[in-house]
Amino acid sequence: MLNYEVVEPRGEHRASVIWLHGLGADGHDFVPVIPLLGLSEHVRFILPHAPVQPVTINGGYLMPSWYDILETLPERKVDEQGLDAAAGWIGALIEAEYQRGIAYDRIALVGFSQGGAVAYHTGLGYAQVLAGIVALSTYIASPDRLALTQAALPRTLPVAIMHGEADDVVPFMLGQQALSTLQSWGLAPQWRAFRHMGHEVAVDEIQQIATFLREILI
Repeated sequence: MLNYEVVEPRGEHRASVIWLHGLGADGHDFVPVIPLLGLSEHVRFILPHAPVQPVTINGGYLMPSWYDILETLPERKVDEQGLDAAAGWIGALIEAEYQRGIAYDRIALVGFSQGGAVAYHTGLGYAQVLAGIVALSTYIASPDRLALTQAALPRTLPVAIMHGEADDVVPFMLGQQALSTLQSWGLAPQWRAFRHMGHEVAVDEIQQIATFLREILI
């Protein structure tokens, strides 16, 4: 089980959100965002820390990473073994929430950048139907492999994709590709583009995240 930060609900625990940070960050990264969402009355937020491991594109430097990043090219080789391992870690957190009495369709995944890729890989390939996925400034790392499992997905699985047009880390077109891929699988993701936003989470975006989570959880 991963180490994680947690923000407990003030009232009755009715839903859970597992929020995954980006490369080189940790679970503390988005803790300050939680109060801004206005969901703390009944939603438990779990913010796991990725393990520290070498990252190829950074010369093998050790840093918090969900899986190894082998290349930065859009059509890049993917560390599928590491991606699967990360999905397993998040799956264990999902199961822990289920054991707490929270139904699968009351558990949502939020992921930023590399964490978003893990959220996609976990949520789209999970054996149970989750409440939804929020994908922030990210991409689908292994669409060919997910295509083998997506046939079993309900076409009503809620997904929200948000991406900055000025993102110089995860190109805007990768967010668009994820949108097209999900649409080709029969899903109907919500899409939000932010014209002047780079590789970050902006105030306007936080409001959109809150609205989406409220729709699927409250």
